Amino acid sequence: MATKKILIVPGDGIGQEVTTVGKKVLDKITGKFGHSFTYDEALIGHVAIEATGTPLPDESLNKMRQSDAVLFGAVGHPKYDNDPSAKIRPEQGLLKMRKELGLYANLRPIKLFDELLGASSIKPEILKGADILFFRELTGDIYFGEKGRKNNGDTAFDVAEYSRYEVERISRKAFDAAMTRGKKLCSVDKANVLETSRLWREVVQKVALDYPEVQVEHQFVDAAAMLLIKDPRRFDVVVTANLFGDILTDEASQIAGSMGMLASASIGDGTGVYEPIHGSAHDITGKGVANPLASVLSAALLLDISFGLKKEADSIISAVDKVLKKGYRTRDIADSTTPADKILGTDAIGAAVLELL
Repeated sequence: MATKKILIVPGDGIGQEVTTVGKKVLDKITGKFGHSFTYDEALIGHVAIEATGTPLPDESLNKMRQSDAVLFGAVGHPKYDNDPSAKIRPEQGLLKMRKELGLYANLRPIKLFDELLGASSIKPEILKGADILFFRELTGDIYFGEKGRKNNGDTAFDVAEYSRYEVERISRKAFDAAMTRGKKLCSVDKANVLETSRLWREVVQKVALDYPEVQVEHQFVDAAAMLLIKDPRRFDVVVTANLFGDILTDEASQIAGSMGMLASASIGDGTGVYEPIHGSAHDITGKGVANPLASVLSAALLLDISFGLKKEADSIISAVDKVLKKGYRTRDIADSTTPADKILGTDAIGAAVLELL
């Protein structure tokens, strides 16, 4: 029996709605498997700015550090998207959380449920059987390097920067995962142009020597973007830098048919953070139509990675699979053949998962 402390951080927009469903699923697991989870909540993003003036209050950060895992929603608000000059922004809370908790590895599993093959814009015969695990480096690259304006504000710059140890630690996590899967790893860079990528490739090649069983290939990011659409089944574990990973994983979300279906884990050497890859989606906030399945699958990842409860995690994934097999959909994963009575709202599809658990 596991006794663990989980922090729920809903954040902005639909984050509140989807994490509510994710927490209910975790509660159901405690009853079914005899574990004991305690919960607390914390603010981040726009709601934190409104309440405290800062996107990540110290109180929230302290709660995160004292928790065994964090189930996170989303951050963002249209108010800031339309005001590039805003000095305080919700996303700063997300970046600070990753930096302060040392969350240097973002894991995004791209696994298809057969029932959703038709929801993707890619032909089902190309997709069927695709199962990719992305490792995106989270604390380096162009997002964290020096940035600014010069020449009276007419020229802007963002410096991409990587240290050897940053590349090595994410590479080892990716190689370790490859050993438990198909023993294939693809490292994505732009080593023909970028010095950071040349360091990246050099370090990955060195780490590979410790994993002789893993078949390693290197792809330039432009080629990898093309191959993801052309032949997604060729990939197993993919490791890449922060910026490239940000773009490629969103591209890969369309392989799965919807961002509403994809979970992610941000991990380091301490508290892990688990979240859907979708944003705050203010256009549908409060309408009860958001797809909570990515939050549910994030809860499964949390149990598996942070707590080592694989059987419990698999039972959640199986329940989601059964819900889809019964024909239930949220509107983002429905198609023209889905009967109207099978298109469920946030709470209803959450209840269906709970029932099948």
